[in-house]
Amino acid sequence: MLDADPETGDGEFIPDPNAPPDPEVIAQIEAEIPRLRRFARAMVRDATLADDLVQECLERALSRLHLWRPGSNLRAWLFTILRNLHINGVRRRQPVVDIDAEAQAAIGAAPGSQFVRLELRDLRRALGLLPNEQREVVLLIGLEGISYGEAADILGISIGTVKSRLSRGRRALRALMEGRSPSDDTDA
Repeated sequence: MLDADPETGDGEFIPDPNAPPDPEVIAQIEAEIPRLRRFARAMVRDATLADDLVQECLERALSRLHLWRPGSNLRAWLFTILRNLHINGVRRRQPVVDIDAEAQAAIGAAPGSQFVRLELRDLRRALGLLPNEQREVVLLIGLEGISYGEAADILGISIGTVKSRLSRGRRALRALMEGRSPSDDTDA
């Protein structure tokens, strides 16, 4: 809501927590759910934990929708909430030993899909070896197709830093997928 300041006449945004949510904004949030799920799954590498993270993100966004500024980037706001929840969860969580989901999924799988499955497994492991800062940028831009500017907003860094992290992350991923150590690259 915009209220005019009686002394200056300037419009100032004053959020109303009791205002009913705008159906168009709710529809925009719903449209972002698949992207949020993909990003969460790539970050936590567990479908159940990712779904819980997205649900918590949506709950947080809807309960604080009055704090979102209409006209600002809703996608960036949602991804920022998701990322912050993930970071807070990592800080609280103890390490968990996970059963290899690929091994369970491979039982009874068609032989033609084994190569693709192995490549995906290798890519997932390589992403896991990247520093968190590089992995986040690679996932946001490479997986979600988010622009450099949106990624910079989500991560709270400059566009130049996004480009640098993306370049280093892609180079490291290439090296890891080829069976080399990222530190073997001397053209950096």
